[in-house]
Parts: sequence; C-alpha cells; structure tokens
Amino acid sequence: MDTRVLIVGAGPTGLTLACDLARRGVAHRVVDRDPGTFAGSRGKGLQPRTLEVFADLGVIDQVLKHGGPYPPMRAYRGREVVWERPMREVSPPRDDVPYPNGLMLPQWRTCLILRERLAELGGRVETGVELTGFEQDDDGVTAYLDGVPVRAEYLVGADGGRSTVRRGLGVGFAGETDEEHRQVIADVRISGLDRNHWHFWASDDPVVPLLGACPMAGTDSFQVTTTHLEEASVEGLQELLTRASGRDDLVVGDLTWSSSWRPNVRMVDRYRVGRVFLAGDAAHVHAPTGGQGLNTGVQDAYNLGWKLALGGEVLDTYEDERLPVAAEVLGISSALFRRALRGGRDAVDRSDPALKQLGVNYRGSALSVELRAKPGTVRAGDRAPDGWCGDRRVHEVLTGPGFAVLAFGRARFPGAHEVTYAPAFDVVGDALAVVRPDGYVGLFADTADEVSPYLDRWSR
Repeated sequence: MDTRVLIVGAGPTGLTLACDLARRGVAHRVVDRDPGTFAGSRGKGLQPRTLEVFADLGVIDQVLKHGGPYPPMRAYRGREVVWERPMREVSPPRDDVPYPNGLMLPQWRTCLILRERLAELGGRVETGVELTGFEQDDDGVTAYLDGVPVRAEYLVGADGGRSTVRRGLGVGFAGETDEEHRQVIADVRISGLDRNHWHFWASDDPVVPLLGACPMAGTDSFQVTTTHLEEASVEGLQELLTRASGRDDLVVGDLTWSSSWRPNVRMVDRYRVGRVFLAGDAAHVHAPTGGQGLNTGVQDAYNLGWKLALGGEVLDTYEDERLPVAAEVLGISSALFRRALRGGRDAVDRSDPALKQLGVNYRGSALSVELRAKPGTVRAGDRAPDGWCGDRRVHEVLTGPGFAVLAFGRARFPGAHEVTYAPAFDVVGDALAVVRPDGYVGLFADTADEVSPYLDRWSR
C-alpha cells in the first residue's frame, strides 16, 4: 500500500478527517484539485457541537481567537429601520455544555486553521492534484491521481456536492434543485456601513432589491447576499446597495470571492461501498439556513476517523450512524429555508436547539450498549455531557484519540476517571460509562465485568 487512507477534498470535512488520522499516526494522504486555498466565507457558522470537536482536535483556541458572535440583525425599508433583534439568545457556559453558542468564522479561516493544525501533526495537503478515477478490490483501492496509480487501503470522498468519488461509485444523490430561487453570495468591503449589525434590506415590491450584508468576524469584510443579481461585481453590488438603502455614502470595494447558489437539497442512500466512503457535501447538500452543512460534514469526519484507524467491523457502523443524522439535518435546514421564503421576523430565527447538534445520538447503533437496570436521561449512544472529574473537566479527560471510562459513585475500573460532579449524566448510584473516541457514550453498565468485553470488541 502507498498509504492507508486517501482523502479526496481538503475542505472542512477532509481536513477534520486528516487531522484526526494524523494524531492517531494513521498513514494518509489528502489531495485537492484546487491549486490554492479556498478564499470564500461560504459556511460561516460553527455550531456548539463542532466547537467541542475542534477542542478535541486542538484548534479551539485559534477558532475562538479569530471567530466571534453573530451580530444582532437589523432590517430596513430604505433608510428606515423596521425591526431589530438578536439572531438567537446568548446562553452562558454550563457545566455540561462548555460552548453553548454558535460562532461565526468564515470558511476560509476554518480551513486555514485546520491546515495549520495538520501541519503541526506532520501532515499536509497536496494541492492541484485531481482524482481521475479509481477501482477497488478485496484488499484495497487503486486511485488515479492525475493519471498516476496510488494504492490505498481506504478511499474517502470529501470532495463536495459534485463529488468525483460519489459519481465513480454510482451512488444516487436523490433530491431536488430549486431553480426559481437563485442567490449570489460575495465577500466585499463596504465603507460607511457599521459592523455591529447584520443588515437586511427588503420590500414587498419586486422592483426593490433584497440584500443582506453580514460583517465577517475576524475580518474587515462583509458577506453580501442578494437574489437580484445574476453574478457579483463591485459595480452591480454598489448600484444595488445604493438603491436598496437610499444612501450614497456606502461604498463597495475589494470583491475577493463570490458564488452563485440555488437551493440544492440532496443526499445519498449509501455512505459506503466496499472500501470507499463518502463524507460531507459529497454525501449531503443543504439549504444554508440554520448553518448545518459544514457542521454535519465535520461530524461525519469525526465519526469516521477513529473507525478507519481501527478498521474491521466498526466501519460498518459509519453509514448506520451518519445516514439517519444527515436525513434529519436535511429536513431541519429545508424547513428553515421554506420559512425564510415566507418572510417576516421569524424568517431568520435560528434559535432551534436542534441546530446546535448537541442532541444528535446513535442510540440504535451496534456500538451503543445500555446495560443498566435503571437508565437515566443520558443513555448509551448519546453525547457525553461535560462535568467534573475532581479539578478537571470531563471533556478534558476525554480529549485524545482513545476510548475512556468514566466511573460514577463507588463503581471502579482500572484506568477509569472518577466523576465527581456531572448532574447532566443523570446517574443515580454506581455506574460505568465507556466513552467512544468521538465523545459519545458507547456503553453504560452497572458493574465492571461488563466493561472489558465491550472494550475488547470495539477498541482494538
């Protein structure tokens, strides 16, 4: 084998997977046909569960340094402010949820942070390298990179909605594209416009533009969105902004990235074919409402990384766990988009707790074994809440690439971390929890003799 895992695509999904494999010492290559680095803001919202993943991968400090909260939204009709409201309620950190609020960070910065972390772990992205085909057999995958054969044990397609890997597999991508609602997105500077609000100009009159301008955290640019242009240009955006706002003191300049987007809601019916796996936008594409797409891709990668490291039957659980999650998230983002089309103040309300992705669970998975006589609120398959093990946070002792055992009450197991305060687990009496490398409870048991068989089966 030339490498153990070949990752095609170096967006947030592929980079998350590469970082996870690198810290486990798993031989891998990550290639991307783009000769440079992604330059756009695109997926700018990081949900609380993604922040927990980034904490485990060692990049949370950089994410918090460069990111910021979403500003309050302000809607206008011309010069007049017609309403103003926060995007969502801001919650204080809790013992069980260290990052309760979403964070704004342009996608290019997220990718840069992950690339830098990958380099720290000894990896790198091979840019300007294109997958031109592949074939697989019982022992591995032969992929052709710019026509040159490369042999890998596994291939992962994290190469976006137009995935070459997915097409090569012949996996269906069911769904629909809404040709009626087209949107242009662009990163620009706008002098004269305050950066303390996410600005919207709208009207019931179809000849008056619909325009949004969101100040991007950690930058001096705005992400501008509009349905009234075929393509972005400084001149076109300037004319649109002046007409929508009724102001001539707002000056558009320095367009650094733009994209034309139509609502595209699709997903695969398989996440795996033999030794080839799909993740991120290669497996599911969403409406942007709710900020779910990038985050769901990160969760795909975080679920897959440790399973690729172990190999064997644990790989069968990737599709079983992630496909239902993608279907549910697709429904949430689509419902939000339909609500946005109806307009009004509720159109941009993104306070639904499901958007934070903290409630995602794998209770039906073969990896989730609940053996307690009296289970509590948190069960096998659920995200492990935070709490305290003496003077250390639960999530701190869980950090790293391996399984961990938590001991509640008087229960004991060799190497287990004794939980001293974690009410969110809702454990009464004595219990032991085996937490998977991706932070989900795999096993809940009353006695120690039930822990070793689980670890023997799934952690080796």
